[in-house]
Amino acid sequence: MPAHRSIRSSSARRRASMVLAAASVALLAACTSQPTSMPVLGAHSVVEDLDAPWSIAFHDDVALVSERDSARVLEVADDGEVHEVGVIDGVSPGGEGGLLGLAVHDGELFTYFTAQGENRVERRTIAGDAGALSLGPATTVLDGIPAAGNHNGGRIAFGPDGMLYVTTGDAGDRDSAQDLEALSGKILRLTPDGDVPADNPFDESPVYSYGHRNPQGIAWDAAGTMYASEFGQDTWDELNVIEAGGNYGWPEAEGIADDAGYIDPVQQWRPDQASPSGIAVTASAILIANLRGERLRSVPLDDLSSSTERFTGELGRLRDVVVGPGEEVWVLTNNTDGRGTPSDGDDRILRLDRG
Repeated sequence: MPAHRSIRSSSARRRASMVLAAASVALLAACTSQPTSMPVLGAHSVVEDLDAPWSIAFHDDVALVSERDSARVLEVADDGEVHEVGVIDGVSPGGEGGLLGLAVHDGELFTYFTAQGENRVERRTIAGDAGALSLGPATTVLDGIPAAGNHNGGRIAFGPDGMLYVTTGDAGDRDSAQDLEALSGKILRLTPDGDVPADNPFDESPVYSYGHRNPQGIAWDAAGTMYASEFGQDTWDELNVIEAGGNYGWPEAEGIADDAGYIDPVQQWRPDQASPSGIAVTASAILIANLRGERLRSVPLDDLSSSTERFTGELGRLRDVVVGPGEEVWVLTNNTDGRGTPSDGDDRILRLDRG
């Protein structure tokens, strides 16, 4: 009898262990692969529960994402698995400042961030394989960009000419946008090492265009035309076609001014319908992520005066939009930045359905 009881209890323990293990696997699967957000027609979540994300850039086919306040750079796999690539030293988050734009060029990650008393651009070598990427030591590309609680600009991108373009806000100093000696309120153009290209429009100056209030999106079409989105103050947000040496009017002009001294936007919107941040260009349209306007706007390349809208009010604030591998469009929400109303799953990256 004692031996019989021992066999019976051992069998029961094995069955209990199997049930517990199965339950644990099911729970782990639920925690790691099941989205908690509401489904949205025309898009599906790649990753969720990001913390104030700001920018998406691709290293080969691997998505890298910045988090403004944590200063983390994250690697996002196709299945939604997230790996921390690194934490950017020296980031001083506050207000709209923190770790902002990302760009990748020749195996290096470029970062734009708010440090103590300034905004700065650095670069680091990306090491390792997908799923285990890491960052090397930092090299300063450009520092001394004025910083403030808002109007920090922060988008960086490499143009078709291989040069690094940097958007800077006026950092609350309106008049500096018209001052060619100031780095604020500008779009800057640099070599990847931070030198001033010889063919910049102003001698020995990184300034490419000026008269900007707070530009946060830049992108190019296949013909090399450069576009930029810009936050206005109270009246008009803008989509601009950027020309070398161009003056876009701020603070003397906001929106279409019909003044020969300034370049007018090709389209303007009320801030409550826009507040544009990141932009991307597809084969046929300019896509604009809007924060306060909570919508993805599409401007056809063959008619820059018109636009259509998607996802209005469905995803909340949109911070970035990019064209990823296979020409798929990725959209980044921004509801955990202190100004939005987070829903289950926020913040997240969504991949738009084709068609």
